[in-house]
Amino acid sequence: MEPTSRPAVNIPPLPRTAPDIRATHRVEFGSSFGAGADAYARIRPDYPGGVVLFLKNFLEDDDAARLPLSTSETLPTTSRAALDVGAGTGIFSAQLAEAGFRVTAVDPSAEMLSEIPEAPAGAGENVVGERVVARGEELPFAAERFDLVTYAQAWHWVDPVQASAEAARVLTPNGALGLIWNQLDVTIPWVHRLSRIMHAGDVHRPDFRPEVGEQFGELTSYEERWEQAMTPESIIELAKTRSYYLRSSEAIRAKVEANLRWYLYENLAFAPGGEVGLPYHTHAWAARKC
Repeated sequence: MEPTSRPAVNIPPLPRTAPDIRATHRVEFGSSFGAGADAYARIRPDYPGGVVLFLKNFLEDDDAARLPLSTSETLPTTSRAALDVGAGTGIFSAQLAEAGFRVTAVDPSAEMLSEIPEAPAGAGENVVGERVVARGEELPFAAERFDLVTYAQAWHWVDPVQASAEAARVLTPNGALGLIWNQLDVTIPWVHRLSRIMHAGDVHRPDFRPEVGEQFGELTSYEERWEQAMTPESIIELAKTRSYYLRSSEAIRAKVEANLRWYLYENLAFAPGGEVGLPYHTHAWAARKC
């Protein structure tokens, strides 16, 4: 499927009006990923190329007006430093590095970071460099070190007020914060039902916008729809990388797998080993440090 893009939308930052009821569960749920780090690295999708181009254009252009017309557009070169927080197995970190950023990857799980491939000798700067075990609320870096701080599939695992303050502290003047989500496109009925069986939390909600602190200006939004080539078996493996599955009992895990097998093979009649296009709606936001 050919990805589509939409014009930028300026959204004022949200004030923090109430405690986040998930806050007490963030550490518990987030820590579950370490046990499935190898599967996460194998099965979780990359991000569409338009997202990296969007962030680079936002960082380079004062008005952030030039958005990508095509993901085939050549990425401009850069020597800027990027900090990818909640990097996990380095999926987005690698894409930033390929685009020319000097990347530092941060995650609270050493197991997840260990899945990032080591750079071969003489590889240059287009690789993920330093890997640091840390939380987004407590970044062990000097002030004004990075031009870009990103959270790909990770902002919902941190306290947005504390994480905003830390991101702003380590960003250079006029640096930018990028928040990205790959979300199952639940506007498509079969995907909506799949997400319910998988207990997937990362589903597209049209009215969602991330909360950022007062250290940042207006949010600029970018969206892209695309499909990941999968098999029914890899969709089941994808479900096993979700926090719900990883922190569940063996009985619940078995039930989830059985329900998925019924839905994919019997209800949807997908052929074992056959190709399935799993629809995603990727949504990214960028905000400049005030």
